[in-house]
Amino acid sequence: MEEHLTGCASCADEGLRLRDAVGLLHTDRDLDLDPLLRSRVLENCLGRRPARIPVPAWAGAYDAETARLDALLRDIGDAEWHAPVRLRWFDGEEKVSRKATVAGVIGHLMSTDGLVASALGLGDPAGPDAPASPTERTELLWESGERPATRSVRVPWREQSHALVRTVSFAGRGVERLYVPYGDFALPLQDAMLDRAFECWVHADDIAAAVDYPYDPPAGAHLHHMIDLAARLLPAALAARRRAGLASPARGLVTAGSPGRSLHLEVEGAGGGHWYISLDSPAAVGDPDHAVAQIALDAVEFCQLVAGHVPPADAAAGQEGDREAVREVLFAAASLSRL
Repeated sequence: MEEHLTGCASCADEGLRLRDAVGLLHTDRDLDLDPLLRSRVLENCLGRRPARIPVPAWAGAYDAETARLDALLRDIGDAEWHAPVRLRWFDGEEKVSRKATVAGVIGHLMSTDGLVASALGLGDPAGPDAPASPTERTELLWESGERPATRSVRVPWREQSHALVRTVSFAGRGVERLYVPYGDFALPLQDAMLDRAFECWVHADDIAAAVDYPYDPPAGAHLHHMIDLAARLLPAALAARRRAGLASPARGLVTAGSPGRSLHLEVEGAGGGHWYISLDSPAAVGDPDHAVAQIALDAVEFCQLVAGHVPPADAAAGQEGDREAVREVLFAAASLSRL
């Protein structure tokens, strides 16, 4: 072959072209599509021809995360819908876990999304008399056996997520005043959609780990909004732990809207930022001048802490200042998790 190529110009040219083509194959690279490809394509399309009825920015994370999970579900085989999935969260002072299947997790997501659907006047898959607590709704769903534990649950779940995005897109600004009940508390619709996006990602990651599927974190902008929601909920979570006798008493209560003792939460990486968490009163304002401690975490690690997947004592990469304040905030972050 080498002797022939030295004397045949046409074959030599073809050999060079083939060698260049082999170099383009990049056999050492992952053949899975970039998970952000969909977002980039849609962004480019909408830039050229904007949607007449755009998805609200606060619903973008939910739209993206349900689409990513749907792509994962489309790729797995029938047997993998029965794969065991370990759901983990934090309850009080200890980690809790529960075994489910891939299909059972999708049923759980659909049942909890039903709280938003009900608030928007859509049908609730758990029924009109279903409890508002996500845990109670899920337990009833799993115990009833009404939803098949197979891939057939994917269609009603995806149809419901499409209906939620479509409804909030067409509803206009007035819909932002709605509140979604979660049992012993309620969230504004915008925050509820972020909460649903966060749980969708967390459980998609649980499923991906169970079926050995590569899965990346959300886009940076969406991750930032999820972290911001958790940071805004931390003062109330601290107060709830105090009422339950799980946290030390407040040291310096101030009037609502006034700056008070704070912790500087620094979240690094894509989606990160800086937040000042009020330590003594949920109605106080976190303030840099009143910061008594600082915690530094990676963005994904902080989200894993909030999901109850990382023990509070092992979460923070950097800690400074009041050690009690650091501990209280880490445990409060973990207490935001639930089934």
